This record gives sequence, C-alpha cells and structure tokens, in this order.
Amino acid sequence: MGILAGKNLVITGVLTDASLAFGVAQLAQQEGAKIVLTGAGRGLSITQRASKKLPLPVEVVEFDVTVDEHTTSARRSVQQILGTVDGVLHSIGFAPAACLGDDFMQATWQDVSTALQISAYSLKTLADAFVPLMTSGGSIVGLDFDNTVAWPAYNWMGVAKSALESTNRYLAKALGPRNIRCNLIASGPIRTMAAKSIPSFAAFEDIWGARAPLGWNVNDSTPVARSAVALLSDWFPSTTGEIIHVDGGFHSTGA
Repeated sequence: MGILAGKNLVITGVLTDASLAFGVAQLAQQEGAKIVLTGAGRGLSITQRASKKLPLPVEVVEFDVTVDEHTTSARRSVQQILGTVDGVLHSIGFAPAACLGDDFMQATWQDVSTALQISAYSLKTLADAFVPLMTSGGSIVGLDFDNTVAWPAYNWMGVAKSALESTNRYLAKALGPRNIRCNLIASGPIRTMAAKSIPSFAAFEDIWGARAPLGWNVNDSTPVARSAVALLSDWFPSTTGEIIHVDGGFHSTGA
C-alpha cells in the first residue's frame, strides 16, 4: 500500500521519459495511484509513446489548454476512465522563441500572451476541467521555477512563472472551501526537453550544484517526483497556496 493508494490522478506534461512529469507519473503508479495522462497537438503521439514506458498501462486524453472545447471534452474522457479525480499535476509551459534569450524587449504582446496563457492561465484551465470531478476534495500541484529574481535568458518565461505563482495563490483561496489544495514545486534545473529550449540553460547547471547547500544533480528528477507525490497525497492536509522549493537549497543562498 502506497501513499497514493486509491487515488485517481490527472498528469499533464509527459513528453519523454526524461520529463519531470514522467517521473511523477511513474512514482505515483508505484505508490498506488491510477493515472490518466494528457497530451496536445503534435505532442499527443509523443505522450502516447512515452506512456508505454510507465510501469502500468495508462490512457492518454487529448487536452490543449488553448482550445476551449477541450476543457469539457477532457473532463468527460477522464470521468469515463477514472470516475472521480483526487489530484492534478500541472506541468505545462511554453514560450515563443522571442520570449527567451538575450533581448527582453524583442517579444511582442502576441508572443507574451501565448506564454502567459499556456504557462500560467492554464493552471486555472486545469481547475475548470477537473475540479468538477474532485468531489471529495484533493490536490492540484504545479511545477515551477523560482522567480523572486530575474534570470539570464529566461525573460518572459520568468514573467509567466511569476504569474503562475500568483494564480496558484488565488486558486488556493478560491478552492479551499472545497477542500482542494493548490501548491507549486519550485524545482532546480533538470535536463529535460523543455530545458533544451532555454538559451544559456547550461549557465544554470554550472552554478547550481556549487551554490546549493545540499548539492544538485541536473540529471536526477527523483527529488521533484517525491515531493510532488507527497503533495498529491493526504500527507499535507493543511498546506495550500505554497511554493515548495526542491532545489538543493539554492534559493536560500546569496550570490
């Protein structure tokens, strides 16, 4: 019996077996959860292939957070598969190339609005889709990157992550009366497909392990997966609106 025994989870953001969300999905199954994955667009088939590497068979539901109709269709599909939902993992992020790199001023509002919708507003979109199925309460967990400071090259994705953090707080306030907790995990850098799209990502890697009091392994997503699974379980019954740093302690150190 694992800490997620009997839980039904929806997990977004699995693209490859190196994805942070894949590690969460894998551990969630090992801890007893029944899960459904979501995928979108051209990435749907990639998610379906990745799902075959999980310990147990899992169904993949199409859910593009920019398509309004998918909010309803994904809910119906998940209801048919799981019945009710106990937890949701938000691992969705995207920014056009103009939003990243050396030139902060380059991005247009169209670029920025895309980044904000997919990377931040999508947390609310997931709530719209699946809160109606969370009839006994539950937990929404999002994957974050600390944005108390400006990072090299991260630019408008950093702004989007700050918006995600604010959205999480307001969702926690709105959904608390339904016994639904909303928390984020601010992870240290992990080598994933998403990380490869960030210019100068190597700069994060170079400093993180040296600065983090506990050290940091950019190839090991296990600490993030364990933390997410803990938050999706019943072991944090009174924690909401929080940002949990899983970064080896990097955020606590000075320059």
